[in-house]
This record gives sequence, C-alpha cells and structure tokens, in this order.
Amino acid sequence: MTTTRGVLFDVDGTLVDTTYLHAVAWWEALRQHDRDVPMARIHRAIGMGSDKILDHLLGTDRDTGADDRLSAAHDVLYGAWWERLRPLPGAADLLRACAGRGLAVVLASSSKGPELAKLRRVVDADDVITAATSSADAEESKPAPDILEAALDQSGVDARQCVFVGDSVWDVKAAAKLDIPCIGLTCGGTGADELSQAGAVETYEDPAGLLAALDRSAIKKLSG
Repeated sequence: MTTTRGVLFDVDGTLVDTTYLHAVAWWEALRQHDRDVPMARIHRAIGMGSDKILDHLLGTDRDTGADDRLSAAHDVLYGAWWERLRPLPGAADLLRACAGRGLAVVLASSSKGPELAKLRRVVDADDVITAATSSADAEESKPAPDILEAALDQSGVDARQCVFVGDSVWDVKAAAKLDIPCIGLTCGGTGADELSQAGAVETYEDPAGLLAALDRSAIKKLSG
C-alpha cells in the first residue's frame, strides 16, 4: 500500500553538520578565481544549489565562463571533509521516531549522487528511509520546489499530508511554493526569527530538539 503521509528532510545542515564546511569551500573556491566574497554572505546563501548560488553571490550579469570550474573547486575542497562529517544531534533517532509513527521518511537532498551516499552513511538510518533524491532529480535547486516535487513523486507522499524539515530560508521558501508546512532547525546557522519570518511553522535547535517536542509538533498532526 502506498504511504501517503510523510516527512521530507533536507540533509545538509539539517541532519548532517555541513553548512559551514560548504561556506568555507565556496569561499576558498571563489578566492582561487579572484572573487572575494565575505563568508557571511556565502553562509546565508548555503542551501541553494550551484545553479543558483553563483548568480546570488556574483550577479547574473557576470561572465559565467568560470562557473563550472568554480563549482568543481568547491566540490574538491568540500570533499576533503567527507570522512570527518558528523550527524547533527538526534538525526537518526528523529528519522526512526517518524517512521515508528507510520510516516514515510524521505530525504529531499540536492546533493550529487556520491555525496548523498556519504551523507546517508553518516546519518546511519537507511533502514527507515523510504526514498531519497539527489541533484539529478531536479532541474532547479532551492528556492525552486523541484527537489521537493521529486521527493513526493518518488515516495508517493501526498503534498497535503506532509511536513518538510530544513535549516535555511531557501528550504522554507521552497516548501511554501507547494503549500507544505516547513519546520526550521537553527543548527545550520540561521536564527529562529529569520526562519519564522520566512514562513517556518515551528523552529527547533536541531533534530534532537524536534525529537523531544515531536508529540506536540506539526509532525504529530500527521500521525494522528
């Protein structure tokens, strides 16, 4: 029987502690190509895919000839951290608690395939994951809703019976385009007020914080 109720999860910065590593990797990649962008600006853009972040940071009127090299440099620099990645507190326990309540657990990630495989090993909860997306499943990254649409299609989850959990304003904005409630986690470095102002229905510090409040959260409404 197709499961129609579920929880979609962003992965980077939500389940795995990667946000600042991505910021440093983009900062260094940009510097290697003589682009000096303050790290605070880069951090606030994390959550967008490489198809959006360079437009956001460098402007759409630039020469885009170096974009592929910039993206490749980021991937190499970030890849140096792969073996040291750590899950955020309570990540696997939160996924298992959602599954234990009869909800599909879906990873709505824009990471490339090999990176997603590593992130899944870090989270270590494949036994309860119904489906997972990668960058290959979407034409545009967040704040476009493509990756969420792909996650719904792959899992059979009904957009009217789900919640999305993310850590950036781009997650919140993507969910809003599909009228999906978004729970914001501040463990990616974006404050609760900013997530709420973007439209998050609730905010918590990290997966462990959401897990502790699960039975009074928006997720509780899905499991009855």
